[in-house]
Amino acid sequence: MTAPAQLHALGALEQAAAVRKGEVGPVELVRHHLDRVERYDERFGAFLTVTSDAALAGAAAAQERRAEGDLPPLFGVPTAVKDLVDTAGVRTTYGSKAFAGHVPEADAYSVTRLREAGTISLGKTNTPEFGCCCYTDNDVAGPARNPWDPALSAGGSSGGAAVAVALGLVPVAHASDGGGSIRIPASVCGLFGIKPSRGRVSSGPTGIEVNGLSVQGPLARGVRDAAAMLDALAGPERGDPHWAPPLPPGETFLSHAERSPGRLRIGRYARPAAEGVTVDPVCVAAWEHASRLLEELGHIVEDIPTPFGPEISGHFVTAWAVQSLGHALDAGAEELLRPVTRAWREFGRGVGGEQLAAAITGMQRAARHAVRATSGYDAVLTPTLATLPQPLEFFDESGDPLDNLRRQSAFSAFTSPYNMTGQPAVNVPLYWTPQGGIPVGVSLVGRPADEATLIALSAQLEEAHPWHHRYARLFS
Repeated sequence: MTAPAQLHALGALEQAAAVRKGEVGPVELVRHHLDRVERYDERFGAFLTVTSDAALAGAAAAQERRAEGDLPPLFGVPTAVKDLVDTAGVRTTYGSKAFAGHVPEADAYSVTRLREAGTISLGKTNTPEFGCCCYTDNDVAGPARNPWDPALSAGGSSGGAAVAVALGLVPVAHASDGGGSIRIPASVCGLFGIKPSRGRVSSGPTGIEVNGLSVQGPLARGVRDAAAMLDALAGPERGDPHWAPPLPPGETFLSHAERSPGRLRIGRYARPAAEGVTVDPVCVAAWEHASRLLEELGHIVEDIPTPFGPEISGHFVTAWAVQSLGHALDAGAEELLRPVTRAWREFGRGVGGEQLAAAITGMQRAARHAVRATSGYDAVLTPTLATLPQPLEFFDESGDPLDNLRRQSAFSAFTSPYNMTGQPAVNVPLYWTPQGGIPVGVSLVGRPADEATLIALSAQLEEAHPWHHRYARLFS
């Protein structure tokens, strides 16, 4: 029998294996993680809604089904869903007080796929209002705090999901990324996160999209767990505006986590496209450290010019401002929104058709140039963030909203360009600060639709330089 005190230290695939072998039951597993939610959530802000009764009912049903055999890889594993996607019969706030009582009638396709994969959701994780920020705070439940230091932000907009995984409240979590929202919290919370290719995971039936900036994907402690969740999520639905080509028959993303990537050619740069952004020396040290590790593994690592120009920042901000209008509000509800959200939406209302068309055309032109410029490389290495994890007050919204937006843009200067190109990208937790032991991630970007190479390379790095022994202070 697996000791209950150690259950949350097992990865998602390890937990599923224990369920299949009868070493632990789904109900026991879910109860153990719900106990941890009760113990830590109020302090760290991982969840906006906890669905204990539904989770235990799902676990009881899984217990009955366990004897069937031929169970999916993540069968019986507790997880959580970011509160930006719809869940039938479960409160979905989109991180906004304006939707505090909203209960959708239908699931997002991704939620259905996770349920079909045998996972059991414990609830909806914390997110900023409409996912508009690279930190996680709202008027529904307050901020998501970094498990490595609760005075720091957990990043965003998938901050709640990252907190849940880093504290062992769930072993793997659903997340989304429209400008860095998987990679940013993965970096500051010491996790592995995958931003899939555009069109890899369906955002339907009600997802809000402008040029396919936002995609859904996994957050986990280890590469194999994230790959398994990506297998569960991946695949288009009829009517999707973007489709990523599937893997060859018989292949899975998990199978690529168990393969050698071969000898790869990797480009690297550490100068962001945005003007006036200074990269913290510790972020550069993390990037240099990753470069050395890659070379020690036999890969060719070469310096390349930044493949984007400064004009992309304006295109991205214009598209995001329009996308922030995707949530229709009842009369008078606009005043319930936070200042930064209102600033996004006010800008979006002022965007005319010609300006939006110019922004989309500009993003597409920049994407074509960047993909061509890096086409000779199997992956591109950058810092994930330009600065270290920031204190909660760094993103204070009581002042000028435009100042807040400028700080966000500088913080996330390396991540948003790859939402424009649609390329897959991962955060790999390979470095911790010498003082304080705070995680500082690096990003690997793949060729379009080539998550497989990123997963194989990340698994190789994980084996050569393990990070599983590093836990947030309150993980035990």
